[in-house]
Amino acid sequence: MSTAPAGGYLAGIVAQHRRAARADRRSVVDLVEQARRCEPTRGFRARLIDTPSVAVVAEIKRRSPSKGDLRPDLDPASLARHYRRGGAACLSVLTDSEWFGGSVADLRAAREAVDLPVLRKDFTVDERDVADARIMGADCVLLIVAALDDAELRRFCALAQDLGLDALVEVHDEAELRRALQAGAELVGVNQRDLLTFEVDQDRAARLAQAIPDGVVSVGESGIAGPADAARLSDAGYDAVLVGESLVRCEDPAGAVRALIASGN
Repeated sequence: MSTAPAGGYLAGIVAQHRRAARADRRSVVDLVEQARRCEPTRGFRARLIDTPSVAVVAEIKRRSPSKGDLRPDLDPASLARHYRRGGAACLSVLTDSEWFGGSVADLRAAREAVDLPVLRKDFTVDERDVADARIMGADCVLLIVAALDDAELRRFCALAQDLGLDALVEVHDEAELRRALQAGAELVGVNQRDLLTFEVDQDRAARLAQAIPDGVVSVGESGIAGPADAARLSDAGYDAVLVGESLVRCEDPAGAVRALIASGN
């Protein structure tokens, strides 16, 4: 594992995305209008609610800043089909290229291969990012509370809703959870990974679960190595788990997804 840079991985990643957003000269109005004309989404949050056991959001990810290459030569369509056969409720696809090796092409290939709703896993810092998610075919957009101020969080949540997108609002502690709920989040992901070191704190999600109101769909994220971790999060009250590295590295991803689902029964 690489050593986290000063200020943590997230700060560097978000700074790069904000520089790109400042250089983007595309019209927000035009992009939003284009996004409004897209076909209806598949209902990411609704699919999680409709899953009787713990729902699995299976991730397609080529590499990570802390672990390096995970599976750089993966076929997103093939992996999506494996996840679907295993019973995954939804997909998460990395589209960040510099830090995670992902692409818009990965998301489109995965979504075309299966009928599952798809989260665009990226770093949303601008209205264009929300509109782009809709245009590329995503059904849900990621909003990381630690990367946004309150005004941005409210604005992006509202725009996502206007465009028919669900928003997975990711938090890391109690203060961020309060901010997410104040912004109107109805789908909250609790990331167990420390923002500075990328180390996993397995007590984090269990602690925060008690503060998530009824009616808000909850997703446990990061550090889920297998069924025991998924069972722990299900027992804590989580509706779903988002699993990436352990599935991407697995020789039998369909079987691994089935095992995660069985752990919640």
